[in-house]
Amino acid sequence: MLLWFLVLTKPSLDPSLHSSFRPISKLPFISKILEKVVAKQLTAALDEQNIYDSFQSGFCRAHSTETALLRVSNDLLTHSDAGDCSVLVLLDLTAAFDTVDHHLLLERLRDWVGLSGSALEWFSSYLSEISFSVAVSKFRSSTTSLTHGVPQGSVLGPLLFLLYLLPLQHILSSFKGISYHLYADDIQLYISFKPHEMSKLQLLHTCLDSIKTWMVGQLASHTKPSVRNLGVTFDPALTLDSHVSSLVCSSFFHLRNVAKLSPILSRSELETVLHSFISSRLDYCNSLFTCLSRTSLNRLQVVQNACARLLTKSSKHTHITPLLLQLHWLPVNFRVHFKILVLVYRTLHGQAPPYIGDLLSPYTPSRSLRSSDQSLLVVQHQAKGQR
Repeated sequence: MLLWFLVLTKPSLDPSLHSSFRPISKLPFISKILEKVVAKQLTAALDEQNIYDSFQSGFCRAHSTETALLRVSNDLLTHSDAGDCSVLVLLDLTAAFDTVDHHLLLERLRDWVGLSGSALEWFSSYLSEISFSVAVSKFRSSTTSLTHGVPQGSVLGPLLFLLYLLPLQHILSSFKGISYHLYADDIQLYISFKPHEMSKLQLLHTCLDSIKTWMVGQLASHTKPSVRNLGVTFDPALTLDSHVSSLVCSSFFHLRNVAKLSPILSRSELETVLHSFISSRLDYCNSLFTCLSRTSLNRLQVVQNACARLLTKSSKHTHITPLLLQLHWLPVNFRVHFKILVLVYRTLHGQAPPYIGDLLSPYTPSRSLRSSDQSLLVVQHQAKGQR
């Protein structure tokens, strides 16, 4: 199989550095059809053998960045409510998809997944004879063999990458007392302990040493007061105030640009653009917004109000409630509640990750009541960050 790679760069990176470039697969249409067939069969076999780690949310059905962050933030807030200290470590594997060793990947498929015979030979053929070239303007370099990396843009690429990480997941699960969550190549490690149990941090250091040994490389350490975690900014108290500030700023930036286009757009087109650039930002991982203060929620509501006034061509003095009713838009706080209800519904019907289902406790009355068969849930004690 011959794959040509077009080397592109991100606008924010230095084009003079080789590390700023990334390979993009140029795949024929027919190969993607074949890959879909193989991916379907392989996924069914993996599900049957229960090979995936239960805390891997990347490229898995019914999993998302939101479910991953919801579980992590819930764990941290629960420990905070109990008076515990918590340390969160975020690991981001640089150019992870491009550094997958083909020989090691085939070993994973054989030893960890159990592939053999013609199935293993097919994957060996899939990964072999891959070549690439570099094109600059009208010039193209000669082709050379590629022995590392899974084809980005392919159907099988994400699936093969998750299988490549299976030993790492085994290492993480071997450290009892350390919680972890993975989303593809983004790794979250966190440990909680009582204030007088600072010695437990040594376990985290040992875990990081094991990860470093497995990677055969160094881990760059950067301690920050706030970190961006899967698109959401975490602060030490998990108030998400920094995230809200960034969200409001970016939303108004896009809103000003959309307002310049509003004279040439129909109302339906303008509403589509507003949902694409503004509402999508307000809704991203908004199940985490249950911990927001009233002030932060009001700041987000101001953004939605501005969108409604732009769409309806109303003045800033127009009462907002009739406008939202006219547009059939739920206010921000109700959108948060709606997202939580959707997640609960999906969890009860097997359409959400098991680690979310672990957070729900079915209500079982001590005696026979009419409510016994209504699938009620126990109302959990609220953490400090959710009050």
